Amino acid sequence: MEEASTLDNPVGTEKRQRGGRRLRGCHTAPARQPDYRNLRNTFASQPVFSADQVGAIHDTALRILEDLGLKVLLPQARDIFRAAGCLVDDDTMMVRIGRDSVAAALSSAPKSIVARAGIRERDIVLEHGALAFVAGCGCPNVTDLDRGRRTGTLADFEELTRLVQHFDVLHMHGPHVEPQDVDLRFRHYATLRAQLTLSDKLPFIFARGTPQVEDSFEMMRIARGLGEDEFRAGVHCYAIINTNSPRLLDIPMAQGIIDFAKAGQLTVITPFCLAGAMAPITVAGALVLQHAEALAGITLAQLTRPGAPVVYGSFSSNVDMKSGAPAFGTPEHAKATLGAGQLARYLGLPWRAGGGSAANIADAQAANETQFALWGAVLAGATMLVHSAGWLEGGLSLSYEKLITDIEVLQMMAELFSATPGDADAIAFEAIREIQPGGHFFAAEHTMARYRTAFYEPFVADWSNFGNWTAAGGKDATRRANAVWKGVLERDGAPAWAAELGPALDEFIERRKAEGGASPVS
Repeated sequence: MEEASTLDNPVGTEKRQRGGRRLRGCHTAPARQPDYRNLRNTFASQPVFSADQVGAIHDTALRILEDLGLKVLLPQARDIFRAAGCLVDDDTMMVRIGRDSVAAALSSAPKSIVARAGIRERDIVLEHGALAFVAGCGCPNVTDLDRGRRTGTLADFEELTRLVQHFDVLHMHGPHVEPQDVDLRFRHYATLRAQLTLSDKLPFIFARGTPQVEDSFEMMRIARGLGEDEFRAGVHCYAIINTNSPRLLDIPMAQGIIDFAKAGQLTVITPFCLAGAMAPITVAGALVLQHAEALAGITLAQLTRPGAPVVYGSFSSNVDMKSGAPAFGTPEHAKATLGAGQLARYLGLPWRAGGGSAANIADAQAANETQFALWGAVLAGATMLVHSAGWLEGGLSLSYEKLITDIEVLQMMAELFSATPGDADAIAFEAIREIQPGGHFFAAEHTMARYRTAFYEPFVADWSNFGNWTAAGGKDATRRANAVWKGVLERDGAPAWAAELGPALDEFIERRKAEGGASPVS
């Protein structure tokens, strides 16, 4: 696929210096070929709590599980906890989980997970030090400049799948938008088919009851050419599991943990704790609740199948105390993410953070909040960052234009992880000696050998001066992003081998539809 940084200039002008001068001469200099596929976060992880405070948060979370427990609505899950020696009251559906059970679960949970994509070059490793970006997920609506804000459809899901496929800095798919024009009995077929035939990246599967999950696993086996044992032996897909804070695990989420653990597939167990609403108003209190609920889910997965791949999930922020509306990209959101990173390192598990914005349109607020959340996750050492691009309205919509402008920022962040040369050639004494006082380095030999590779090339940002920008139409970043996503969809097709999977998948889908499909479990 085409690298993001080699996209045609969306402004329609040549790259030039701010004064309008073009670099000329050395056309044999190598082209820039950035690699954003396997990112390693080179930043030192930043703390927000002391080591003693992290220990106290963990200990309090264990106390909550042991003394207070959580409500587990699925009888099968309660039976699994009971068989492991946990205290279960079926009348109240409360489960109390002992420290020994949690410790055993943490000892069996893998610290490094290799997730197999459609091709080996797209495989990702989830472990401390790695970083995978995921675009916005779970949105019922989409929005763009041409078609406005609207209910999400399958066509939107397919377009977003193609856009995610195009940009290497997005490493996994997700439930970017709910295609509400597809019956819930059949929606899992449509969304997984889109991912498998339009992309070679790691797909997401909805955990909405065993029948839908089993259908999806069968589609994965068809697409990857795997037998059941081969499928169970590796990670080929994932689901996000959200607890219902405070202290409740509902039927589809508990069933999803069990189904995925049995099949050896990945679950990202993510409490959604909004401080002041469904969690204590303090950052530490919200993290205690988040930590307890994540540990409960991880324990259920490990009791189902020791060694089942799990990611510790974090998505804690605060609410607007004037309205109760969720807020994202706030100082408290960043602090909670930093604290979650400390807890994940305390456990030794790969972990997921959440980005996003509460802004209603792709404006400066949206950009600021998303970038603030991004920096919180990067400085916290997150393994996965979900909602890293496109997310608006606290998840109620995904913007095509914001997806593009956010991807620009993700690529810039990825550039920061690359090594910065500091050898004698980079220090450039000879180049400095070559240029006389008051001269310039445009034509220096050192410059001419490197000018095509020295700097990040933006594909949305416009670095031209005001006169040139005005002459080119005076388009702002959102307008330029609009041209970029439309250009990608116009030019890019699916990987040929992926598109060829359609007939085999369709045969399975049509047979299951004729049988009535699979209703979600509520």
